[in-house]
Amino acid sequence: MGLDMYVFVVEPQDAIDDFTVRENDRNDPKLGKELHYWRKHHDLHGWIEQMYRRKGGRERSFNGTLVRITLEDLDQLERDIKARFLPPTTGFFFGNSPPNDESDKDDFEFISKARKTIQEGKAIYYMPSW
Repeated sequence: MGLDMYVFVVEPQDAIDDFTVRENDRNDPKLGKELHYWRKHHDLHGWIEQMYRRKGGRERSFNGTLVRITLEDLDQLERDIKARFLPPTTGFFFGNSPPNDESDKDDFEFISKARKTIQEGKAIYYMPSW
């Protein structure tokens, strides 16, 4: 067990709001292809949870919860990574690995892919699982 972190591409007609994606016939969210995956990047997870709360997210446990990421969110994330402003985040399943040049590189690659995907008219949603 551990913190698995996913970002999925969602077709624009299936993106309902910041927290909701249209469901398929099995009552599962209509998530498209996986855009990015992290394992136990706890500080990034904490940053995204803070974003979720700012957008009005109310689920007590930020686990298995969707939140839409916008271009503005990506701009702020990029600034915060460069400034090392990701919040220190702990949890039983999260592990302990502080940000470093390698994780920064992966995060910047994600930001680049995510921007391109959004500029192509798609939506992207983050979903943690632990």
